[in-house]
Amino acid sequence: MDKKVSLMIVPTGIGASIGGYAGDASQTAQKISANIPLIVNPNIVNAAVFSGITDNMFYVEGWAIEQFVKGSLGLLPSKNNKIGVIFDRAVPPNVLNIHINTINALKTVYGFDVSGIEITREPAGIEFFTTENGISQGAVKNTQTLLEAGKKLIANGADGLAVVCFFEEPPEDDYENGEGIDVVGGVEAIISHYLTKELLCPCVHAPAFADVSITSETVSPKVSAEYITPTFLPCLFFGLKNAPLLINCNDDRIDNCLTYKNLHSVVIPHNSAGSSIVLDALEKNILVYAIKENSTVLNVNGYSIDKQNDIIELDNYNDYINIIKSESVYGTV
Repeated sequence: MDKKVSLMIVPTGIGASIGGYAGDASQTAQKISANIPLIVNPNIVNAAVFSGITDNMFYVEGWAIEQFVKGSLGLLPSKNNKIGVIFDRAVPPNVLNIHINTINALKTVYGFDVSGIEITREPAGIEFFTTENGISQGAVKNTQTLLEAGKKLIANGADGLAVVCFFEEPPEDDYENGEGIDVVGGVEAIISHYLTKELLCPCVHAPAFADVSITSETVSPKVSAEYITPTFLPCLFFGLKNAPLLINCNDDRIDNCLTYKNLHSVVIPHNSAGSSIVLDALEKNILVYAIKENSTVLNVNGYSIDKQNDIIELDNYNDYINIIKSESVYGTV
């Protein structure tokens, strides 16, 4: 496939000032995708009952993005995917019913093709916490029960999986004020990375909580999408519907896929340059732009990884968009 695409990354759970909350990087992604097809990780556009996804975006889970840039996977454009849903056995019955009603509403209003629903045989056992460095982390005690449910759904024809695990209520913090860290984001990434890797299909996670009440207090606009609903499931459906399928590079279908060779550039928050995505992109001579207006708690820049001459720093995303416009690399999905 001969087209240029961009890759925008905002990692989950690192307190990004743009994209660290609830779909608050969506408008930026939409502006970029108006000028070039754009690969986004779900964290950028997911916003509870809303989604910032557009027809000129590719919705790709983080582990799959890593393998894509590494050269191990291709992205096969797809439309109207069949979506399977995994529910953690620990989700209380009343909360499960709310999610079932949500799925039925999505099917009725938007016509989503839901291939099946599986409740895990055992609780997944989710733990989450924040490290001393302020990074969201966690653990899953029983990954196998999630994998077992996922395999059943794939066997039943699912192209992508929406996963809902039960979480204890997070401690009170500054998140509702649009500050601090999304404390559950780190373990959510662990869940989606694991299932995507094991099943080689798009897998995305949304948490479920016992408290399904909706606050009547005003919260920060950055997080407001998560405070008006008891379920964060809909945004997964909007992303998964047209998410590209994941194809091994030795597969005959690879000729119809996007590969790392299609990448015009990678755009990241200013001080989040330590990922394998960045390092692999630089090794393949793919341009990497770090945006100063988007900071994180990581504090890893070009100097930290001895790539100060390779990573291009820009003041804001508009500067990046202007570069894309000036190079006339526009295309459509």
